[in-house]
Amino acid sequence: MRVSEGRVTVTVPEQPEAGKGADVFFNPVQELNRDITVAALRAYRERTPRVSTYLDATAASGIRGVRAAANDWETTLCDIDDDATALCEQNLERNDLAASVRRSDANVLMHSEAFDVVDVDPFGTPIPFADAAVQGTKHLLCVTATDTAPLCGAHFESGVRSYGAVPRNTEFHAEMGMRVLLSAMVRTAARYDIAARPILSHATKHYARTYLEFDHGAKVANDCIDELGYVHHCQHCLWRDHDYGLIADAPEDCPVCDEHLQTAGPIWLGRTCDPEFVSGVSEQVTEEMGTADEAKELLATLRDEIDTPTHYDQHRLCKRWGRGAEAMDEFIEKLRDAGYAASRTHYGGTTFKTDADVVEIREATAE
Repeated sequence: MRVSEGRVTVTVPEQPEAGKGADVFFNPVQELNRDITVAALRAYRERTPRVSTYLDATAASGIRGVRAAANDWETTLCDIDDDATALCEQNLERNDLAASVRRSDANVLMHSEAFDVVDVDPFGTPIPFADAAVQGTKHLLCVTATDTAPLCGAHFESGVRSYGAVPRNTEFHAEMGMRVLLSAMVRTAARYDIAARPILSHATKHYARTYLEFDHGAKVANDCIDELGYVHHCQHCLWRDHDYGLIADAPEDCPVCDEHLQTAGPIWLGRTCDPEFVSGVSEQVTEEMGTADEAKELLATLRDEIDTPTHYDQHRLCKRWGRGAEAMDEFIEKLRDAGYAASRTHYGGTTFKTDADVVEIREATAE
């Protein structure tokens, strides 16, 4: 079947019947991801004008790489599958675009050549591609992870094996997954004296997506490692705290209710977005994008999120406190009136970030 996204029309596999896989994978739900990718590529070229080459390392139908080529990137599309590379070539020809199509193991290609921007968007975890992707990236590494259950701790052992961290299945599970992914990528880059700093990240529709800008040198890599640490979380009263460092120093019990704490980490505790870059990406979202309104709304929320390593869900808190929830804008305004920083988050309609702890939140928002 044919699909139109942005400036291109491509052929993609028919959606398979339940229980049957397609020969070449295509996910229509990822259109928002791809729209934001195109906007991010445009914004990054303004931020770093010298960049020109882009690798779609796990191309499948090639829709992401074809869209990059349509935006004047010197594009390479890579897939190990014969049917996939044939479809990539067909889709480039359909749109009268020139790009290089490689039938290759992505890891082999990324270890042998380097590109200004590398995009790794596999089915499942990106970790098998992480070392090669770091080696093959000059400036910007874009990564998607769709294995959200291991990332957020729902599949605990798998998360530990894949990401080299202890994930915990908390009420802020989507952010937990994002920060576990970032920790793994930052640690991978640091092994090569590269600082991989996220300038745009979002957890949307059962996937996590991040854009990591590279800087080179042992000192800047050490600076990124210094932004790793642990979150200590009480499942009983929802209190939490965090500390920096690679050795966990958890309190023995929750200081609010004396219950046992769960510790997660090492996770990324630093910023997940650069607000200035996010604003630039939003400016590059254009009307031909099918998810333009949704993308702009998401990016506006990301731009305004305050910098804390976890978030709260008002409904979960109010249920624990035995009181009714209220309109989010009113709830957040109460926190601000009490002198705390607070913002909505993109993780859910009833989620928020604040520098107040759980006791202070309850007191500030009481009737």
